[in-house]
Amino acid sequence: MANTSSAKKATRKIAGRTAVNKMRRSRVRGFIRKVEEAIASGDAALAKDALTAAQPELHRAATKGVMHANTVSRKISRLAHRVKALSA
Repeated sequence: MANTSSAKKATRKIAGRTAVNKMRRSRVRGFIRKVEEAIASGDAALAKDALTAAQPELHRAATKGVMHANTVSRKISRLAHRVKALSA
C-alpha cells in the first residue's frame, strides 16, 4: 500500500493510464479483427478498405506507446500481404 501522498497520486495516475491503454489496445484489436474477417469472407475490396482504416490506428498505438513500433510494422505487413494475395 502506498504510504506517501506522491505514491498515492502515482497509483491513481497509473490506473488512469492503464484504462486508456486498455481502451486503445482493444480498439486496435477491433480494427485488426475487421481486416481478418474481411479476408476470411474473401471480399478483396472490403479487406482493402478495412486495412486502410486499420493502418492509422495501429500507427497511433505505436506512437502512444501501447504497442511497439516493430510489432505494428510486422502486423501491418502481414495483413497487407494477405490482402494482396486475396486480390491477386
